[in-house]
Amino acid sequence: MTSKNNGLSAALVSNLQDVLSKRKGGSDASPSEEAPSTSVAAKEEIDEDSRPIVLVTNGDGIDSPGLLSLVEALVSEGLYNVHVCAPQTDKSVSSHSMTPGETIAASSVIIKGATAFEVSGTPVDCISLGLSGALFAWSKPILVISGINQGSSCGNQMFYSGAVAGAKEALVSGVPSLSISLNWKKGESKESEFKEAVGVCLPLINATIRDIEKGVFPKDCSLNIEIPTSPSSNKGFKVTKQSMWRQSHSWQAVSANRHPGAGNFMSNQQSLGAQLAQLGRDASAAGAARRFTTQKKSIVEIESVGVAPKTESRVKKYFRLEFVAKNEEHTDEDLDIKALEDGFVSVTPLSLRPKMDSETQAAVSEWISKALNADQ
Repeated sequence: MTSKNNGLSAALVSNLQDVLSKRKGGSDASPSEEAPSTSVAAKEEIDEDSRPIVLVTNGDGIDSPGLLSLVEALVSEGLYNVHVCAPQTDKSVSSHSMTPGETIAASSVIIKGATAFEVSGTPVDCISLGLSGALFAWSKPILVISGINQGSSCGNQMFYSGAVAGAKEALVSGVPSLSISLNWKKGESKESEFKEAVGVCLPLINATIRDIEKGVFPKDCSLNIEIPTSPSSNKGFKVTKQSMWRQSHSWQAVSANRHPGAGNFMSNQQSLGAQLAQLGRDASAAGAARRFTTQKKSIVEIESVGVAPKTESRVKKYFRLEFVAKNEEHTDEDLDIKALEDGFVSVTPLSLRPKMDSETQAAVSEWISKALNADQ
């Protein structure tokens, strides 16, 4: 195992090394084979109310294989009282958005061994609601886990990640948290790799909960865990720093004629009335270009992907955003993306504390002074 003194306590690292040492020689074993399991009789003797509560959410939605594999493994451990509060649909790039002023529905769902609700909101909505006391009877969990998400959340991609945001919202509320992502490769990765990913990160989850109970887990800290492609072949854990990496943004023009539903790419947070109104407007659109007469101006829908024509009419065009992986050479061994690409499990400590290096602080101070004096 590779580690650096980057915010993780010596006790946590020691516990992690201990559980990993027990796995040697059996890297392909299932989670239940990697550690002694609690017997059925012992499980029946456990008072569920006395077990540590673990709250699970994610960004991909409650039906995603990553979340279901994780919950199944946590329940099988028999050590935790597992609760789930996750988005009803995919909110993987919702960032730290919330839904104030709108009615949020929380519907119970059946996940064996867990108490689970799907929520018509974002991951941050889910954690905020879950910790509020309005949905669950308990005061707060011992740990919040957000994942396992499909796709990397390294570097600046964290700013878009609903999974990372869910973990950070827990930290805002004073609850330790982990966000977990699998470096999914389209056309290469398989759904079975989520179970492998669970086997990789479960020892760290157990070590985290043990150290929280002992009071030695790092304070004011959330861990972002990035699991490489082909998880069972990983090279070990590596404590890393957040890089500046992010995926490229590719905006594609969408034809209103070929895709009459293009106008329906709207936020799920809109009220039902607004959605119905939008659907009504979209239904009246036909052909590649059509004019709508309003009291002030006319609206022109165009299929062209070029520059909009010079006209007093308002122009409506449709686009779709896709994230595209870009190949970059990373040389800093301490960066999350470098460790991930090299086959390590990247563990990046995240903090809510505002950090600004002294050089940047001094530069901003000097600039403001000059800018204000120049106006006088």
